[in-house]
Amino acid sequence: MNSSAEQLVVDGIQIRDLQPQDRAAWESLYRQYAEFYKEPMNEEILARTWSWLLDAQHPLQGKVVATANGVLLGLAHYRPFPEPLLGKEAGFLDDLLVLPEQRGGGLGRRLIEAVAQAGKEQGWPFLRWITAQDNAQARRLYDGLAQATAWVTYDLSLGTAC
Repeated sequence: MNSSAEQLVVDGIQIRDLQPQDRAAWESLYRQYAEFYKEPMNEEILARTWSWLLDAQHPLQGKVVATANGVLLGLAHYRPFPEPLLGKEAGFLDDLLVLPEQRGGGLGRRLIEAVAQAGKEQGWPFLRWITAQDNAQARRLYDGLAQATAWVTYDLSLGTAC
């Protein structure tokens, strides 16, 4: 399997790390992601998230699906997280988006596989992610790639941080 640092091009489509010149296209994709999940988005959140993604010292990392002409068709944000019971870091896929008109063509799978490869190179024992229960299209993809867990996720609000 290829190193995650390599830019594998198949059928004119490339899965690669985010680059500084991707800002405007990434922002458009990330706004669509937030809108899909009905999450608020503003310039401050965009600027902070972008700065994290480009900061080699920050754990958040990003990959994109790009055409040969550099048009972005999707994104993935991921990071390590401590898994105390294993005494290791594992991977967490925070955000995954493929443009609606591009869905069903394998781009989401390729993004997840690229993130998984990066995780293998970092020694992660597994990659974890969550999705909305009613996101049927994404769940069909995920059910073909990974095992759904029996864990239920809770969020305890600690007030507004933004």
